[in-house]
Amino acid sequence: MRTVPWLSAMTIAALLAGNAYAQPAPAPAAPAGAADSDIDPDAIEALRRMSAYLGTQTSFELKSSGAFDLVLDDGQRLQFGDNATFKVRRPNGFVIERVGDYKDRRFTYDGKQLTVSSPRTAYYAQVEAPPTIRETLALAADRYGIELPLTDLFRWSEPGGGRADDIQEALYVGPALIDGTPTDHYAFREAEVDWQIWIAQGDSPVPRKIVITDRTDASSPQYTATLSWNFRPAFDAQTFAFQAPAGALPIRLTALGK
Repeated sequence: MRTVPWLSAMTIAALLAGNAYAQPAPAPAAPAGAADSDIDPDAIEALRRMSAYLGTQTSFELKSSGAFDLVLDDGQRLQFGDNATFKVRRPNGFVIERVGDYKDRRFTYDGKQLTVSSPRTAYYAQVEAPPTIRETLALAADRYGIELPLTDLFRWSEPGGGRADDIQEALYVGPALIDGTPTDHYAFREAEVDWQIWIAQGDSPVPRKIVITDRTDASSPQYTATLSWNFRPAFDAQTFAFQAPAGALPIRLTALGK
């Protein structure tokens, strides 16, 4: 069985970390092999503007309602629900709850420890964490192989290379309403992945919907999500503190290669 990639697949690392987006990055040159006519500069500018806006937000709550395809060995596609809630306080706090049809996970970071817990099985694991979100997400991915949902959505403008370097085609599709919000619909193509994004019009250019298509599989499995944002969340001192449920058992989080 195979699932659509998360665009390492559109997981909030750069958005959560924030610093890369305070200063907008210049529009990239067309990648090797991509004709200038294949990349609409307005589509790239829309991503840059979205990223810069999100980078100014110091705290927010994001809810994602989505689904992903799982492809059976005979090519049949199955779809599973995948919803997530992000509570973020820069530079050193987040809670990410991911609820799916067959697996739930909760990731809690308080500036000192990263906790990974499984509400369905009543297990949790804790490791010492660096003092910033950016470093903690890097630790989770590099040492433990944990890719949190939606993080790479905003990596395209990361200094030193990111999503923009991989774009081979970019185009503006047209206006669309997403949950009553006027948006602009853009489509992008990379070597192995197609992705679409709907960005809210006006002074708050937040992404409201994403669709990712894996072109490496003949079945073209997809991940899709609708996003809702709250930039005035009511967080308190306990929001980012992990409290083990009664009866929950601690386990070890094993590093890669061990």
